[in-house]
Amino acid sequence: MDKMKAVIFKKHGGTEALEEAYVPVPDLGKRDVLVKVTACALNHLDLWTLAGMPNIKVSMPHILGSDIAGEVVEKGKKVHGVPLHQSVIVAPGLSCGKCRYCEDGWDSLCKEYKILGFQVNGGFAEYVKVPARNIIPVSKIYSREEWSGVPLTFLTAWHILVTRANLQKKETILIHAAGSGLGSAAIQIAKLLGARVITTIGNEEKFKRAKALGADEIINYKVRDFHTEVLRLTRNEGVDVVLDHIGGDAFVKSVLCLRKKGRLITSGATAGRTVAFDLRYLFTHQLSVVGSYMGGIQELKRIVRRVQAGKLRPVVDTVFPLREARLALNRMLARENFGKIILKP
Repeated sequence: MDKMKAVIFKKHGGTEALEEAYVPVPDLGKRDVLVKVTACALNHLDLWTLAGMPNIKVSMPHILGSDIAGEVVEKGKKVHGVPLHQSVIVAPGLSCGKCRYCEDGWDSLCKEYKILGFQVNGGFAEYVKVPARNIIPVSKIYSREEWSGVPLTFLTAWHILVTRANLQKKETILIHAAGSGLGSAAIQIAKLLGARVITTIGNEEKFKRAKALGADEIINYKVRDFHTEVLRLTRNEGVDVVLDHIGGDAFVKSVLCLRKKGRLITSGATAGRTVAFDLRYLFTHQLSVVGSYMGGIQELKRIVRRVQAGKLRPVVDTVFPLREARLALNRMLARENFGKIILKP
């Protein structure tokens, strides 16, 4: 087994830059495992990596894909306690595991931190190489397609709501983009914590699915101004927490949706990375704006326990064969999905 099928790109651009290819199967280090990829979920990070980001260099040709489910088929010489052919998911963040940040569960602050499919090759392929410490066994309660929808989005949402926002029972939270992978995961986690959830959608077709996830109030932001609606729904008090992964103008409006002493957690900038607002509003209302980025392996293990207990469920939109990666990414780019879009090698 010298070669494997993969979808790669050799230069940055749009989805037209993707191409099918046969590439070498990765060589394992002593503490690595080789995972046969049976499903890989898409994220907006794939589009950003494909387009290219300032000051971030990736090796070429490059393989996208951060959210991976599959089975371990080969182990490095110093890997023990990892059974072959068991269903697993892969923690998408690679870190040293030894520094003070890793030991405290803040893996994403490790100076060696990298994300599968971003700084290193990922799961748009038949096989992927990862450190053995990143392997998390999972049960057959869900299909591997469903399991691939767990790692990055649920980890990001958990780190935002539990670790960074400290969301409490009976608090009210605004979660943007219910149909996104992050949004669909965050709604479930917020309801698990006992919060009241207000969420946004871009078309009425997503209303029933957002409601089924537990959203209490749903705003079609293309029909109604979400800031005005949030104030109406909260009797002009505002929400305790906003989860903003949009950026741009939505970030500025989101600040205005907060009640006094409210917290805005920012974790993305799909609509723009530069914002401007009146700082006087921030300090006179004693608001908190908090950054959040990924999460740690131990957090992901806690999430998996709740998924296996049926308290959280991955939401799958569409499954595409690997060769149709362009179509899959274009679906996400057009925001047609509700939940995760999956590729199957």
